[in-house]
Amino acid sequence: MDQINPESKSVLCTLLDKNDQSKYVFFTQKRSSGDINMGFTNGEDVWKTHLSEEIVSQLFKKFALKSTEDYTIKLKCACKTGRAFVKLQEDSAVLHLGSEPTDLSLSLSKLTDSEGRTEVKELLFKMADSLQQQESQGASSSFSPVKNPQKRDFEPRKQHTGPILAVRKRLPGDSLINPGTKRKKPATGVAFDDGDDE
Repeated sequence: MDQINPESKSVLCTLLDKNDQSKYVFFTQKRSSGDINMGFTNGEDVWKTHLSEEIVSQLFKKFALKSTEDYTIKLKCACKTGRAFVKLQEDSAVLHLGSEPTDLSLSLSKLTDSEGRTEVKELLFKMADSLQQQESQGASSSFSPVKNPQKRDFEPRKQHTGPILAVRKRLPGDSLINPGTKRKKPATGVAFDDGDDE
């Protein structure tokens, strides 16, 4: 089998069942020995199977896969394109990664409650580690359409090169044309008293 980079040693993606639109988290864990653990969870129950190196190599021949990278892409495509579906039974499940008879189908055993909780916990931390790794590599900025507003707090303030003009706030009643002077009220005329004419 080809040597591959660490990112492609495992698959982690959402699986939407094409029959009833149920959502699952699908995962694989490639081990150093060449075998693969594969499973899915709905957040409450976990189904899992173990594929030995021999079974993995048979799958590679059957599906004409050249590397684990090809295998990873095939699994992710089946999950993302809506071709996959699950048939749940009492203590097991059958995962179909396509509707054709030639497509991959796997039988998985249902884990006990305590095993399932442990698996979900490991999966949760794996997701968190993956997100943290993406953020540290700067990959998170490519997913965010809006720049992080907190970055502005740490940028140095720009130095003003020209003269700084003080701008006074206009108070109510101030003239718009001649700021600082009061607006004059229009003249009302002169008032004469009639009683003074004697």
